[in-house]
Order: sequence, then structure tokens, then C-alpha cells
Amino acid sequence: MRDLEAILHRIDGRGYKAYKEIEGRRFRFGDFDLLVEHVQGDPYAAASKLRALVPAKIAALPASALASPARRRASRDFLARAFRAAAGRHREITIDAGRQTVLDRSACLIGADEVELRFTVDLPGAGRRILGRKAASQLVDRLPGIISHSALARNLDLDDLEHHAAAVEDQEAVRAALPDAGLVAFVANGAVLPRRSGVDDRPLSDGVKFLSPPSLEVALETPNAGPVRGMGIPHGVTLIVGGGFHGKSTVLRAVEAGIWDHIPGDGRELVVSDPDVIKIRAEDGRAVHAVDISDFISHLPGGRGTSSFTTDLASGSTSQAASLVEALEAGATALLLDEDTSATNFMIRDRRMQTLVAKTEEPITPFVDRIRELRDELGVSTLLVMGGSGDYFDHADVVIQMADYLPRDVTIDARRIAADLATGREEEREAALEPPEPRRLLPSSLNPERRPGRWKIQARGLDTLIVGRSDIDVRALEQLQDPSQLRTIGWILGRLSELGEPELEPLQQITEMIETLHGGDWDWLTGRPDGDLAAPRPHEVMAALNRLRSARWR
Repeated sequence: MRDLEAILHRIDGRGYKAYKEIEGRRFRFGDFDLLVEHVQGDPYAAASKLRALVPAKIAALPASALASPARRRASRDFLARAFRAAAGRHREITIDAGRQTVLDRSACLIGADEVELRFTVDLPGAGRRILGRKAASQLVDRLPGIISHSALARNLDLDDLEHHAAAVEDQEAVRAALPDAGLVAFVANGAVLPRRSGVDDRPLSDGVKFLSPPSLEVALETPNAGPVRGMGIPHGVTLIVGGGFHGKSTVLRAVEAGIWDHIPGDGRELVVSDPDVIKIRAEDGRAVHAVDISDFISHLPGGRGTSSFTTDLASGSTSQAASLVEALEAGATALLLDEDTSATNFMIRDRRMQTLVAKTEEPITPFVDRIRELRDELGVSTLLVMGGSGDYFDHADVVIQMADYLPRDVTIDARRIAADLATGREEEREAALEPPEPRRLLPSSLNPERRPGRWKIQARGLDTLIVGRSDIDVRALEQLQDPSQLRTIGWILGRLSELGEPELEPLQQITEMIETLHGGDWDWLTGRPDGDLAAPRPHEVMAALNRLRSARWR
């Protein structure tokens, strides 16, 4: 520590490049070792990357915090959040600790021998001159206290740590219980689903607490909280209906985020979904590569086929059809759709339109005519927000009406209405629905290089992923929670490009890569220690790959 202090004092006032003297060095502090992995090239470059290694005996974390994989992940998340809290207003020292979700991150790793924290520091400068004494204040005076209050059990609130770990373990237990209960998702009584705003994912302070209709209420067992009660959304076709602004889309958004665990106090701690539910929507202008959309769109004008449909500029209906087929290819067990973000002509063609425009002149087989086949033939459920078309009543197993953010089971009413008010529309299926055949990717079409020998992987919020010279529009991947997941996706695409095979079905390789991350091995991905990564699902990696315009498929 004193060596580091002496170096920083000595280079005070020198050119900024002199900071490189501490790069690659390991400095012993009282309770931890500090490793300086990378030093920024100038004060305006990305912050320097550092690691703190705390021996396990000094950290002395309680055994209960590490007693299961879920608890271990939650404890890593808790320590990273404790680091951020300890750093407080000192914004030059930062860690990737996340927001409302508990993701598997690289910011904090817990091994058998040590606890590792990965963080960044903006090394100070005046213009391009080093402020060495200020840097010493950061690293020698301030940093030890931050580490002490984020990695040493004696300075942690162990009750909060236990609560954090128990909450995540309970969410994992409920998610594991869904298949045996025949459920796609579970929304606990007392959950607070509304968020503060579209850019603030924290719970609305006066949000209505969720309460299940008695007919849909189930109890699921958890290891810490005991039995929890709430609304079970069963396998099959479930509609969420109701007037505008009554909470339909709010429920759907909570379910789509239920694939991830949430921190205590989020309000959605026990809103849990099957890990393979996938949200789809229309995306005007997206690229589509060799996707068989013929079960939904066929006999295009001019005799153009759709069994291997490719376009750089998809319409709303073709993009939604492609996204649906891609979701099935990625292993979706349930589809989530909201009419507000769907193409109307993809969702429904009513009797009047059928009368005016004959089926021979309409290439689209609407989703309403495939929804039962998805359930019965492919075993894929659907949760659909629908406020404008009662034609779906004919196919629904459950109909939930939202009123003032509270659900009512109106299935019996919907069936009576469907019987009394027949729509008269004709089903427009022309052939049986078939599961999609996996496509094969040409890895050589993926190029992460910005210039020879230099990869560029960058996330711009949750809107854009940059891989090499390509920008991928990922705004439609609504189940992503964090830019760190997007960065990880970019690196996985880069690693796919290195595979020597001429063609491959990428889902297996992607799944194996993510399992390696979950196993605690992160450094192979970027080739160096990196604290700004978080694990996505294979589904989101596939979705990004499907939107990469340069990708080539067969």
C-alpha cells in the first residue's frame, strides 16, 4: 500500500501516461490485495479497471450466505451493492451492481479461497497531467474503507444479507415449482406491480397491492417464507382484458420480468415466470434471415416463397411472424404478447374483412387461428393482453379482467359471451402448424473486429449493441434488464465467430457458453478480468443474433 502511495506521489504532475507505472501491479493492503488490471489512457477514456482480493478467512462470510447456488449468487449481488453504497458520493469509484434485478454478474465473485470485487476508478488528472496525490487519496485513503464495508462480514448488516439471500432462494424455489403446478407464471398476493415511471423501475410508492381471484389462487412452498399464495397463470391460452389504464400491460410486464429474481422491496419478489417464456412484438424494419414463416404468412404476391424468408426491412406482420418462429426455435414454452405492440393484421382478421378481402388474396394466417395449435400440438402456452378483440374468447382457457390494477376471473362470462355473440368469422388455417426446423448459422459471417485485430463490443443502454462494424437494434428485446447483459451477448457473438465449423446450430453452443458463466468462469469470455458483465438467457443471445444484419443462415 505504501509502495502504491509513493508511486502516486512521485508521478504527481507528470504526463497522464505515467499512470501506466501501476498497471499490472499487485499491492498488498491490510485486509486485501489490490490488482490494477488496466489504466485508462487519458482522463476522458473509459475508467481504469481494478480488483480487490479478500482472503475468505478475512471476509468470514456466514455459511448460510453460501449454502445454495441461489444464495451464493444473491450474496455476490449483496456485496456489490454494499460496495456501491460504501462508495456513496465518490462517483469516481464505481461497481456494476445493478438495479432491481439480481443477475449473475462478474462484479463480485466468491471462491473457496477469496472474495473478489471488480470495479473501476477514474484516475484524476488536470488536463493531461496526473493528480497523483488525489489518486493516492482515492486508492490508499478511501478505498480500504469501501472494501471493508462491502466484503468483510464484521462490517456488513448480516440480517440484511440473510434477507437478501432468502428472498432470492425463495424466488428460485417458486420458479422450480411452476412445472409441477401446471403454471406458466405466479403473481403473489401483496405484490406491487406498477413502476414509478418508464425510466424508473422502482415500485410505485402508492401502487395497488395485487390480490388473486379466489378461483385462480394457488399456494406454493418456499424454503424460507413457507407457503406463499397468489394467482397462478396456468399452461394454455390466457387472456388479460380490461379497460385502458387498468393494469393489463403492467401485469404482462411483471410476468416478462419474472424470469429474473428481484431484490427485497422491489414489489415483484414473488412474481415468478417459467424461465423459457419469451415476449414477442412487431418490429417494422428489422432484418430477418432464412426464417420459415409459411405457417403464418404464405403465397406472397409474385409467387415469392416464405419457407426461408429473408428481408432487410420487415413489415410489422412479417417481423412478428419471424419473431414468433425464432422464439419457438429458441425453446419458448410460452409466448407473451400485447396488442399495443403487435401488428393488427397479424393478430386478427374479423368477419367483415374476411368478406371484403378473400383468403385467396390474403397471405396472412392470423395468430388467432394458430393459438390453439401452439397449445395442443407444440405445448406452447400464450399469455395475451387483448382489449380490442373478443374473437380470442373462443380460444381462451382463462380470461382475467383487470380493473383498478386488481384481477377478476371472468372466464365463465367470456365463454357465455362467445356462445351468445358468435363472430361468424372463419378460421383461415391452410395446413397444420409444424415446429420450426433449426437453421444453421455460418460463423464466418460474424465479425467483431472494428479494424484488424481489434474487437469492438459496446452496449448503448438497452437500445443498441455494437459488434465490430454492425449496430444491432435490440429495443424489442424487452426482457433484457441491464446493459451488462447486452455486453455479454456481444462477447458471446464474438466467440461464436471464432468457431472453426463452416455451419452450426448456435443454440447449443450459446447455452454451453452461458452455463460456463453460471459456473463462475467469466474471464475466458473477454480474455481478461472484467467486472461489467451479466449473464443473459440463450433466448436473448439468439434474438440479438437474429437481428444482426451481417449474419448468414441456412
